[in-house]
Amino acid sequence: MSVESLAARILALPGVAMTRIEPESDMPDYTWGDCFFFAGADRMRPFATIVGHDIPGFDEQSRLNRPDTFRINLELGRDEFRRMFGFGPEELAAKRAEIDFAAEDVFVPHPAYGVQSWGSVVNPGPRTAAEIDRLAEYARERSLNRQS
Repeated sequence: MSVESLAARILALPGVAMTRIEPESDMPDYTWGDCFFFAGADRMRPFATIVGHDIPGFDEQSRLNRPDTFRINLELGRDEFRRMFGFGPEELAAKRAEIDFAAEDVFVPHPAYGVQSWGSVVNPGPRTAAEIDRLAEYARERSLNRQS
């Protein structure tokens, strides 16, 4: 799966808009190409993101600086997070050493925002494709429900 094909799948959901950080923008170069997905009128809080770079000193555990590596991130909410990972986001600090945040095509808690109930997949592929579709729709619905 490529960034472009994954972005197209998310954009195909009803009422979804995407913002992409363009090269040479005023944003730090490690954000260039990153995609942020919003549902409905909300343009402040994305429900999904696709990123292709580490954030130095903050989010480096996925090792996104490897060639052809990117990560999708989805806001799961506490219940879905617990269902997927078998523990709540408040327990992430205690579980961190057991998690390979750089594993490919596997759902893991987001290395930085897992404590806020986000999950992620590095280089999604056949093992995670259907679940990404389900969770993107779920995260979109959660975002819309927050707005009403």
